[in-house]
Amino acid sequence: MKVCILSDSHDHIPLIDAAVADAKAAGAEAVVHCGDLVAPSTLHCLEKHGLPVHVIHGNNTGDLFALARLAHKPGGVVRFHGMDAGIELGGRRIFVVHYPHYAKAMAATGDWDLVCCGHSHKVEIAERKNCTGGITPVVNPGTIGGVGQAPATWVLADLDTMTFDVREVPKSLEYRDSAVAAAANTLDGQ
Repeated sequence: MKVCILSDSHDHIPLIDAAVADAKAAGAEAVVHCGDLVAPSTLHCLEKHGLPVHVIHGNNTGDLFALARLAHKPGGVVRFHGMDAGIELGGRRIFVVHYPHYAKAMAATGDWDLVCCGHSHKVEIAERKNCTGGITPVVNPGTIGGVGQAPATWVLADLDTMTFDVREVPKSLEYRDSAVAAAANTLDGQ
């Protein structure tokens, strides 16, 4: 099973939409969002893809009430898990949390096949020794929102082979300045 892992979208709708469209085209069957979604309405763009979206909040929580309502929408794709989540996808136990230090600690337990996190806006794929004598991958996909000077990145995970491919949304979709200005002009009637 392939999964789209992303984090820190910070309301950048075209970027999250492009990442999930690319992931679905590559065979992804689910999306894992590691927090800092901010506005729950950001996720509406993903409904058309029909993939289950597992999301937690980060330190930029936005409207948690609206997020909980979105997650309970009949026939909806969003599954909101709160501040962290233990989920199973493709027969793998996956722990999702926003903070890297918390992710490293959970990886050390040996209870999880994969631990995913965000927050730093930097891509990191690491293997952590765990207390059972094994290795647990910890995946931080960076920021799909392209926050600051960071590129808009996400990870395509293959849970069968436990391989992780870092992907970047094309620069042409990084709308931070031009699209915001265009939207402002449209709202002003220009």
